[in-house]
Amino acid sequence: MLFLSAVYACAYPIDAYERTGIGRLEVMRRIEAETIKGRKQPPGALLTTAEVDIRLLSRAKMELPPIDGVFKRQIEGLLGEYVDRYAVSVLDLSDPDNPRYAEVNGEVARNPGSVGKLLVALGIYQALADLYPEDLEARWRILRDTEIIADEFIISDHHTVRLWDRENERLIRRPLMIGDRATMMEYLDWMLSPSANAAAATLTKHGMLLTKFGYDYPLSAARAQEYFANTPRAELTAQLATFIQSPVTRNGFDLNKIRQGSFFTRTGKKKVQGTTSYATSRALMQLMLRMEQGRLVDEFSSREMKRMLYVTERRIRYASAPALFDAAVYFKSGSLYKCEPEPDFKCKKYHGNVKNFMNSVAIVESPARERKLHYIVTLMSNVLRRNSAVDHQTFAMRLHRLIEAFHKPRLTESQSIPGEPEPAP
Repeated sequence: MLFLSAVYACAYPIDAYERTGIGRLEVMRRIEAETIKGRKQPPGALLTTAEVDIRLLSRAKMELPPIDGVFKRQIEGLLGEYVDRYAVSVLDLSDPDNPRYAEVNGEVARNPGSVGKLLVALGIYQALADLYPEDLEARWRILRDTEIIADEFIISDHHTVRLWDRENERLIRRPLMIGDRATMMEYLDWMLSPSANAAAATLTKHGMLLTKFGYDYPLSAARAQEYFANTPRAELTAQLATFIQSPVTRNGFDLNKIRQGSFFTRTGKKKVQGTTSYATSRALMQLMLRMEQGRLVDEFSSREMKRMLYVTERRIRYASAPALFDAAVYFKSGSLYKCEPEPDFKCKKYHGNVKNFMNSVAIVESPARERKLHYIVTLMSNVLRRNSAVDHQTFAMRLHRLIEAFHKPRLTESQSIPGEPEPAP
């Protein structure tokens, strides 16, 4: 039995409904305003859109520092006996003039699972920038105003999404169904927040159309269907690579280290042949660092991708560590586990005995508005028969305390806020 798993977490600042059209944000805003009932958010999830920004614009040329041996040994200590089952990269930016970097098995490539959806988002933003390099409003029109209708590419996916019934002002939770209508922005939200494979497959399809037809996008449903039905399979495979792999190399990454090779649904893979997917923790770290520097496509794209990762609802896995309660967390995770019969073993969620992949990428700013601590972590694990979600949560707590202890003398002495906040548009 092989399982792809994602549980509910949502992203994007909750004041952004009017700006983005993402319906569930309005529900969350009303909960915080106490006009409707619901679970309120922790302090770290309440930054405004203007407060969620990329933090390293003034250090855009910075690359990963040399590995700090002491820091590396400390992280190995956090992993204990399972160190060989992990790939971890940590970049501590809390003292921006003296960044620290450590990695453990940083060049080991593994299936990224749903973390690979970051590359789908990268492909969308790259395609928009190619069409409208100087016209941000034109990019926004595509994101905000393009209506996408779910079709057979969504089959099959069990992940639920949140659909906002604007007419009746109610939130509906269910898997995507053929015929569901939403904007490209909402599909991005569904892909990166609840990690819906159906949304990822739909965006991959539309990314192929966007890169193929350019200014003629969006196409009619009939024309899009004709393209996928009548185009030779080899050409479709090449177009998939143009959409999802070309942006990887164009943004300075090595396709031998990080690649999303295929659709996220069975029907998508059947219609368009892809290839394998993999990533290393170092490559994922470079991806997150360049986003923080404004180097993923451009500043606009990097900023919007970071906002899409800002956790503003239920925190899960790595992001659920209580130590991060006051922190702003920008997060994506993915799980892939497989079980087979074994004496005295019961297959449970995140406890695979054949495969038990859990992958997390996170930027942490703690406390959210002060940013006394600022670090990036990419974490990939395959520890069999253990609850990988809890293991990532535990590692998050231990790493945070480790970084906190290292900077305590400096922060106690200076009482200053590190870093240079950059203005958001």
